[in-house]
Amino acid sequence: MLVNLRALCAGTAYAALLAGVAVTPAFAQTAAPSATATDTVEEVIVVGSRIQRRDADTVGVVSTLTEADIKNSGANSVGELLQKLPSAGVSLSSNGTQGTSYGASSINLRYLGGAEGSGNRVLVLVDGHRWVDGVGQRGFRDFVDLNTMPLGMIEGIEVLKDGASAIYGSDAIAGVVNIKSARDFDGMKVQAKYGVSSEGDGQSYSGVANFGKRFDRSAVLVSLSYVKDKPILTSDRDLTRVTLVPQTAVGTSPNGLYILPGLSNNSYFGTAAGFAASASPAAFNPGATIGAGAAADNAFHTAALPGDYYNTQAQGIYSAGPSERWGVYTRYTADLSDKVRFKAEGMFNQRKSDQLFSPVLLDIGGTAGTIRGFAIPSNQAFNPFGTANGVPVANAVGFAANQAWRIRKVMTEVGNRDNVQNVKTYRVAGGFDGSVALFGRDWKWDVYALYSKNKINSRALNSVNYDKLALGLGASCATTSGCVAINLFGPMTAAQADYIRYTVVESNSTSIFDVSANITGELLDLPAGPLAIAAGVEHRKNKAVDNPDPFVNAAPTYIPTPASGATFASNTTTTGQTRSATRGQYSLNEAYVEAAVPLLKDLPLAKALDVSLALRYSDYDTVGGDSTAKIGIGWRPIEDILVRGTYAQGFRAPSILELYQGGRQTSFQGTDPCNGGAAANPTLPGCAGVPAGYNQANYNLNGLIAGTISGNTKLKAETADTYSFGVALKPRFAPGLTATVDWYQITVKDAIASQSATQILSLCAQQGGVFCDLVTRDASTGAITNLLQGAQNLAEIETSGVDATIRYEFGTRFGRFAAVLDTSYLESFKTTSPNPTGGAPIVDERAGKGDQPRSTYPHWKGQASLRWDQGAWNALWRGRYIGETTDAVNTVKDAKTKAIFYNDLEAGYQFERYDTNLSVGVSNIFDKAPPASYANAPINYDIYTYDARGRYGYVRVSAKF
Repeated sequence: MLVNLRALCAGTAYAALLAGVAVTPAFAQTAAPSATATDTVEEVIVVGSRIQRRDADTVGVVSTLTEADIKNSGANSVGELLQKLPSAGVSLSSNGTQGTSYGASSINLRYLGGAEGSGNRVLVLVDGHRWVDGVGQRGFRDFVDLNTMPLGMIEGIEVLKDGASAIYGSDAIAGVVNIKSARDFDGMKVQAKYGVSSEGDGQSYSGVANFGKRFDRSAVLVSLSYVKDKPILTSDRDLTRVTLVPQTAVGTSPNGLYILPGLSNNSYFGTAAGFAASASPAAFNPGATIGAGAAADNAFHTAALPGDYYNTQAQGIYSAGPSERWGVYTRYTADLSDKVRFKAEGMFNQRKSDQLFSPVLLDIGGTAGTIRGFAIPSNQAFNPFGTANGVPVANAVGFAANQAWRIRKVMTEVGNRDNVQNVKTYRVAGGFDGSVALFGRDWKWDVYALYSKNKINSRALNSVNYDKLALGLGASCATTSGCVAINLFGPMTAAQADYIRYTVVESNSTSIFDVSANITGELLDLPAGPLAIAAGVEHRKNKAVDNPDPFVNAAPTYIPTPASGATFASNTTTTGQTRSATRGQYSLNEAYVEAAVPLLKDLPLAKALDVSLALRYSDYDTVGGDSTAKIGIGWRPIEDILVRGTYAQGFRAPSILELYQGGRQTSFQGTDPCNGGAAANPTLPGCAGVPAGYNQANYNLNGLIAGTISGNTKLKAETADTYSFGVALKPRFAPGLTATVDWYQITVKDAIASQSATQILSLCAQQGGVFCDLVTRDASTGAITNLLQGAQNLAEIETSGVDATIRYEFGTRFGRFAAVLDTSYLESFKTTSPNPTGGAPIVDERAGKGDQPRSTYPHWKGQASLRWDQGAWNALWRGRYIGETTDAVNTVKDAKTKAIFYNDLEAGYQFERYDTNLSVGVSNIFDKAPPASYANAPINYDIYTYDARGRYGYVRVSAKF
């Protein structure tokens, strides 16, 4: 069976699949409602210009998603919809365990996001106005979380794929996404969807109910939305069940790995030479009972493969995590007069999501281990080699804080770690718009104000309290009220697990206050047409606050701290990641002017020649003032052909996160070039001193790298230059055919970025010296104990490529067909960083590569569709292509990530009663798994580019009353 039919038939559907969602050329726009409810005009505002005009053809490269496109997309979120655009780069999605989504969704055009999956160089607007920044599990974000928008409020989306800082201000370097809210109507519209994978998991439920009422001079709209997605486990897909990285040494498991001085060649216990030494750690025999006295060692063995193999991927980890969202959007409009209209809006959205991780991988010891300063005395209640187990005092073995002992253990009794988010978004907005007579002409004006706040309350369940663990292992537990002695040498009891279990509780929030005023109209008539002008001012204030768990950041009580002067000190109280509290804000004032200048009209080889100009000045209280300009040219030699080009200056002020983020502990996914130690890498100077046999996979969790992220108050603003040139064809001899081809080049200077963990490690390994100042290793094992990643103004990012779209709609006696082909070619994506040694700049070309985690940059991406309509029946095929990329060099597979082509099918029927539409579809009909990627182990694929859902069936119904 293609899908779980019983589950499929139990639900209903919300939005189906249509490749045509991707692109509608800008010149195919239709007129939109005007600013008044009692009158309509032909003028339209398209994203990329604030000028109302009848001909929007000269606006830059714009893709439009209509109401029908969104309805037929099958998407449960705006992000899911936008991320399928060929021009979209790696973007936060899937809510899986591997990654930093934490339930958020982003759009990263042209791959220009400042960090993995970030969309902080894309400006997201709603009806031309800004949206509040996102929040996250471990601190707030500096980009819009698209999952904070109720799906029902959205009626259309426009995507401008060139720079627009001169028109909209900061953040519009890679482009602009403008969400168009639902229009006023009379009646009720309902839509619902249910879907399930062919494996019976990943179920999704969604529904929208929109209510509208028009009165004589006013209108009310209320929209309700609900979405629920269920998880997909890594253990339930062949690709993600086991990491591609082969285990060459014994890893940590629930049986533990014990390095215990005093047990090697111990005559009392009868252990062999080297037993429980660093080269031959011991492990607990599963199911064994520890014998008393000299028999204690019988419950342990020298750990070795394959017997001590352990697969953390089988521990309930999410490939795609669960999420539940509901939201309400309301709008009231009223004509106060024939010239003035009032609008008020309100929105509330709530998201609950979580990510399941394997249990805590404990790594503690005296002067060894990741967390040090612990002690297990010889009389501890569960020390099998101590007096409590019947060992004579003279033969009892204890483990002091100043000894190099170490215990590594997966804490299954404590339970799987679970990060849980509860995100609430509030937005109130309102304003006036209308018309006024100036210079003998009618001008349109608007004044608008908004306030919005995003807040998250998060919990990290099943962490370990190191302070209680130290007390429960120590000598003073027996005399401390409430203390529970801890057993790390065998299975723990529920009471022991409860005693050391800790839940990290945190919150953070972002807010925006924005006031703007705009005016647009025709200033005078030129020989080729009217000179149109738009101008405006804006004041904005952004704030953000991060409140980490105070206990996580407190100094421990029962473990030596750096203040004590001990070389084996620790400053960590729990397994939760520490970070400094953050509070920051910035405000700015802006003014802009834009002009549309017609130069020629109805002349030989100049059916039309138009120039658009824009200038904006922005004054920040953090980085000062700057101006940006944009010029665009549209030339029609004949009516069928539009030749267009733009030059735009970009500007992006550093965000609150980039400026003020306090030091934050995290875990990086990256590849250490020093694997095997210095002896195995003699040509890499930065690997000097790394012990032979060092294997990254044996440290931290699945080889993840402990690190710190921090902000930088000395950052300056980014600037950018964007060039685009293209041709749009709409031949009269082929009605319904349109085609566009556009080349672009974007250069970002003083780009604010953080090098990836792999980049930092590679520079350290290859260059040594100052490049290794960001990498701290344990001298005895080679393990990376900290990698520092900080925001900085790197030299330059330059990207270029080509977008092409063909759309053809035609009718036959067999029905009406609509075909779309949309492709994007990434020619180059280069990051140029300064060389601290004074040598030539370091250039990293990413186009065509996928050899870093969650960073897939294929040269080619595309999608195509063919839709058929005949009477009440309709059907759709869609294909989506992601080209091949390189993979990390490895011994398991070739160093390539293969290209993939997805196929989707849908069929539907339109009933006359209540305009009801019923559709059934299957996406990924050939059940294609993501291409395997060694660089993305242990999940083995880039979760921000592909999904592991597989074949997926759905049923959808919609109706109007």
